[in-house]
Amino acid sequence: MTALTREQVRAAIFDTLCAIAPEVDPASIAPDEPLRDQVDLDSFDFLNVIIHLHEKLGVEIPESDYGELATLDSAVAYLVRRG
Repeated sequence: MTALTREQVRAAIFDTLCAIAPEVDPASIAPDEPLRDQVDLDSFDFLNVIIHLHEKLGVEIPESDYGELATLDSAVAYLVRRG
């Protein structure tokens, strides 16, 4: 299995966010600001993001690690490391 690249992970995150919140403009997402605040995700939507990323990337994301996905940069780093 090939390791995931930062670009692949970013694309998967943007695809997932756009699927769950179609009004989101990926270009407007600040890499170091909380994603849930920027995209206005409630806890159910955030759980859907986690599920979509798991399905898309094949990365297990335990509930104890959800905090690692707080910002775009931290989510990319976490998923690349786990991928």
